[in-house]
Amino acid sequence: MQHHFIANAPARSSSERTLPVIDPSDGQTYDTIQRGTADDIDQAVRAARQCYEGAWSKLSAAERGRLMMRLSLKLGEHAEELAAIEQRDCGKPTKQARADAVALARYFEFYAGACDKLHGETLPYQQGYTVFTWREPHGVTGHVIPWNYPMQIFGRSVGGALAAGNVCVVKPSEDACMSLLRVAQLAAEVGFPAGAINIVTGYGHEVGDALARHPGIDHISFTGSPTVGTLIQQAAAERHCPVTLELGGKSPQIVFADADLDEVLPVVVNAIVQNAGQTCSAGSRLLVQEGLYEPLLERLGAAFSNLRVGPAAMDLDVGPLIRQTQQQRVWDFLSDAQHAGIPMVAQGQVVEEAPESGFYQAPTLLRDVPVTHRLAQEEVFGPVLAAMSFRDEDHAVELANATQFGLVAGIWTRDGARQLRMARRVRSGQVFINNYGAGGGVELPFGGVKSSGYGREKGFEALLGFTTLKTVAIKHG
Repeated sequence: MQHHFIANAPARSSSERTLPVIDPSDGQTYDTIQRGTADDIDQAVRAARQCYEGAWSKLSAAERGRLMMRLSLKLGEHAEELAAIEQRDCGKPTKQARADAVALARYFEFYAGACDKLHGETLPYQQGYTVFTWREPHGVTGHVIPWNYPMQIFGRSVGGALAAGNVCVVKPSEDACMSLLRVAQLAAEVGFPAGAINIVTGYGHEVGDALARHPGIDHISFTGSPTVGTLIQQAAAERHCPVTLELGGKSPQIVFADADLDEVLPVVVNAIVQNAGQTCSAGSRLLVQEGLYEPLLERLGAAFSNLRVGPAAMDLDVGPLIRQTQQQRVWDFLSDAQHAGIPMVAQGQVVEEAPESGFYQAPTLLRDVPVTHRLAQEEVFGPVLAAMSFRDEDHAVELANATQFGLVAGIWTRDGARQLRMARRVRSGQVFINNYGAGGGVELPFGGVKSSGYGREKGFEALLGFTTLKTVAIKHG
């Protein structure tokens, strides 16, 4: 049985109830976590506040950075352990789980180096005045972490908040929290003061809601669906608490006729099958110029047919989806597509060794998807790629911008002028030209526009959102 982690110690829930921890590879329960309550959140917030006003406030920025670097090194030493935890908890193939563990350590390395580099400015003003600004932490920040990338999103969210001088209360998904409980333990081992990092597990409508509404939370970082993001905003707005939101995407890969197919093909495939398509920035829409549409789909079809799906430990191309309800969601999308007469180009194969009780979905390539169909408008969060053709730049921009989302876009063309024109015209928080994702890019600010949310995580820009600006004006004559 796993417990909350509050003030550097395990803690039982006041509910005295637990939730099952299920392995997506076989659908079986292998552990339990605490079903948290508003009282548990209150306990965690009180511990965080005490830490913020006590031991944490006594650390200089440089000392805070050295502490975070110790945690980064510790995470690196335990990367295999953390990857194994994540693999079983989330159903990630071995290579993906290892990459997530490495990225987590890298986030803390990056933010460790940023702690003492967050500066204010001196402002020119009237004669006889000296005016300057300070960047100050919010105080106690709340973090709602989703189930698709627990370690990575913890690193970019909590790492940035700690570097800016905040302390954190974290609500991970009830479907994927095991690795974060272990990370909090490792943080305590390297010397983080009690209350700097607190983990409370449980359901979103119970624990997440309590976190968003708690008067002791000074800033909220949320990654998840637009629907829940709206609820988080509404709860926070009641007390004017600032919020950073990353709410998913329906990201286009825009391929022009002059693109290099050998470069395009593996990136397009990986961008939709990575983490079984359960990625906010997944390249889930493929927009191809008419002259290249058929040749690219032919090659993509062959690639999809060769993809293999199976248990996480087999380390195949694709692992299971996180849970049965997510599997059913993907099935519903595919059923709608079939009823609408949308052609299927190709589908991967679930291996015979995969338990029937696991949550598997073969990667699926569909073509000629109408721009108004829900498959082209809504986030599937599964390994399903919707392809459509376009005539020219204007048509490509029209299709690319034709959803409520605006998180990431990929543009494939050798024409330098077109690259810049498209980058400006596509409404998206990130644009990648002749690549997609840039290898994760801890240093690259990440966030969206429209229904994909607002605010930025990752990179130095994230630190600005985790601080508030204070202006000091001194009249000295």
